Amino acid sequence: MDSSAKRFPAGVLEQKVAAALRDAGASEASLGAATRAMMHASLVGVDSHGVRLTEHYCTMLAGGRLNKNPELKVDVRAAGSAMVDGDDGLGHYAAYKAVEVGIELARTAGVGAVGIAHSSHLGAAGAYALAGAEQGFVTFATTNTDSMVALFDGASKFHGTNPLAFSAPVPGSRPWLLDMATSSIPMNRVLLHRSLGMELPPGVAADKDGQPVTDPTTVEMLLPLGGADYGYKGAALAGVATLFSALLTGTTLDGDFIPMYGGADGDISTPRNMGHFVLVIDPDKFVGREMFGMMITRYLASLRGAAVRPGAERVMAPGDREWEEVARRQAEGVPVDPHTEWFLGL
Repeated sequence: MDSSAKRFPAGVLEQKVAAALRDAGASEASLGAATRAMMHASLVGVDSHGVRLTEHYCTMLAGGRLNKNPELKVDVRAAGSAMVDGDDGLGHYAAYKAVEVGIELARTAGVGAVGIAHSSHLGAAGAYALAGAEQGFVTFATTNTDSMVALFDGASKFHGTNPLAFSAPVPGSRPWLLDMATSSIPMNRVLLHRSLGMELPPGVAADKDGQPVTDPTTVEMLLPLGGADYGYKGAALAGVATLFSALLTGTTLDGDFIPMYGGADGDISTPRNMGHFVLVIDPDKFVGREMFGMMITRYLASLRGAAVRPGAERVMAPGDREWEEVARRQAEGVPVDPHTEWFLGL
């Protein structure tokens, strides 16, 4: 986020986001989940998936793409597996429900693998991985999205940004948290840079011919994680998200999605049938919760105490930067881009 952006208290933002979704007709249950997920993203510093998406969701609610009052359905298929039908509502609602279902399955079976169908935009996948970890479970969350990332050496869009998020409980501390796109950056980051008039870093996006560019107004696709030399890694990991989210759930492949923002024909009334996937693991059914807690505490202490290269300050574990950013934003306020500031009436 641009350092010149105005900052607002998290509580004020939460109220404004919920009010906007309520005015758009969203049910209390679904808007509560969406607000929770967007506030998570804005607090940890993932501004591309934070409160700036409120306007988009309101537009899709008004256009009919999103069901304003979805009725979630849970189909338990086996001791450790289930499917959640999101009823074409806000994806955050179905995803948090999937975590709850996964936890209940894992308490008995040790693992709870939950696919989600008939859903919509997920937001920050880390929000759902974190929700499981905060209840004491190792949790994985992922989704596939509409094509906007080139393959390695490719010159056309193929995969979505397809995030992979993992989180684990840590005794006496905030959870270990990894939330990464399999593209170099998310497309919402490009849109955010356009809004702020900022150049992109090199090697993260490309024009219509697949050539890398830094001007966000010329971007037609993203590049996979790893860039020009090692992008095959990011491109393959994007396929992992598609495997879990689309193939196992029988939903929509990346290239078959109606574009998130409507596309050339402006369709914002047809549901997208997005798929997501959540895996919840109960440490008690493996090494035991107490031993797991001792091991992850020792592991993280060793990691943070590792030797530091010249010029670097310290080694950080996944989640360290995010929790520091949460503390900073809770104290100083959450930055909001000018357009979102206007939309929310701040």
